[in-house]
Amino acid sequence: MADLLGATNPVPGYDNTNVNRNIPISPSNTQVQNVPDLDRVTGADNRTEQQDASQAGSQVRYDSNFQTFIQQLRRNQDATGALARLMLREGTSVSSGMSEGIAEEMSQVMQMLKMDQGQLLQFLSAQMRAGTRFGGALFAVLRSAYARADAEGVRLDILNFLKSYSDFSSTAHIEGNMLRNLASMANAMPASWGDQLRQLLAQLENGIAAGDRQGNIALIQQEVFPLMSAYVNQTHDLGTPRELLSLLALDVARYENGSEEKLQEGFHQLSGYGTLKGMLGNIDGPSLMKLLQASQFAKASPATQFADHLAAAATRALRGEGSAEVQQVFRNLVSALLVNESVYMPLAHFLIPMEMDGRMLFSELWVDADAEEKKGGKGQGEKCMKFLFKIDVQGVGLFDVILTNRERDVSVVINCPGGIAPFSKEIEQTVSKILARNELNSAGVSVRKMERPVTLTEVFPKIFEGKNSVNVKV
Repeated sequence: MADLLGATNPVPGYDNTNVNRNIPISPSNTQVQNVPDLDRVTGADNRTEQQDASQAGSQVRYDSNFQTFIQQLRRNQDATGALARLMLREGTSVSSGMSEGIAEEMSQVMQMLKMDQGQLLQFLSAQMRAGTRFGGALFAVLRSAYARADAEGVRLDILNFLKSYSDFSSTAHIEGNMLRNLASMANAMPASWGDQLRQLLAQLENGIAAGDRQGNIALIQQEVFPLMSAYVNQTHDLGTPRELLSLLALDVARYENGSEEKLQEGFHQLSGYGTLKGMLGNIDGPSLMKLLQASQFAKASPATQFADHLAAAATRALRGEGSAEVQQVFRNLVSALLVNESVYMPLAHFLIPMEMDGRMLFSELWVDADAEEKKGGKGQGEKCMKFLFKIDVQGVGLFDVILTNRERDVSVVINCPGGIAPFSKEIEQTVSKILARNELNSAGVSVRKMERPVTLTEVFPKIFEGKNSVNVKV
């Protein structure tokens, strides 16, 4: 009778039905994965997705979002170095590899960086205002109400209103994303389909220029989406156009959620709560829009020109313009900036490049506005603010400045290049005088030679608190 289950004829002296039957399987055997044992909870086995710190740091963690963030943070801490390579006008190979468009954008950036001490203060203040979207009296009231609210419905409505405001204040960015994605979709499609999409793109550009948000939403939902649906059904193209369509759908959802009608609807919902009605006063829809448009975030919009030009140059580079070296520099810069904007990063982060007295300075600033310092060895914490400046001065070297502020007491630690170390006493005296001139108490000023650059996690150990949150990927 034929052996219906055998792939080949049986070999004499070899019965494959008995292979591995006599090998015992033990739940304690770490070489065997996921061995069930109903009598006890088994220990961890050698499953490959469980990675620890002893494994190579070059591998991407896929078992934990937080550990992935820590790995990227360690690799991407040189935004100042990337900026220096882009902006130092010394005929480097990087600058020679720039395309005309990138060079024009970087030229605009360079013009904005020429400043004196007064202009530096304005530039820094504007950057901080632009980075604080929820500032002002209205958001202070909502923040206080959220902290005191007992009902989950109140908190949910506050968050929905803030989300609408976030989308409303990002209108220009969202519109730019929609235009870019539609143009990229048209370029990735056959001409017969791409030409139809470009006609809709032209209509959308006119609608955005006219400020017709509802008309733009209707155009995309009633014209663009059906066109792309027909394209995918007929061509079965599941590549770039379909991926960009998914991004477009997300932008359209935000665009619709950020309309003035949605914003006023969310605010009206908040005004109905007794706990908020007296705090919000008699603010109607037009008054709300005027209040939001006069916020510090809206006023700081001109300060975003620096970021806009830098982002435009990065976009050109990452789309293939310029040499491979230019693309790599921009890739490193964008990667470093994105890591510092992670949800796991508890610090505010600012880039402060400038040209002063004919010398380029490339600076990064990290701020922990709610730091906690252990005091007296008893585990009790004292609230304070902590700052880390990394300043790369052209022709001088890298400085690390760690500043801690408690009320009016300020302590400063400066790690300086070896060529500056002989002047440490003079620098300490100068910094102490600056503190006194600003009515601050010196809690210690120390200037020492830099042995190695400090890391963020050394200055701000609270970064590791993110491991206590939900960080496992699903």
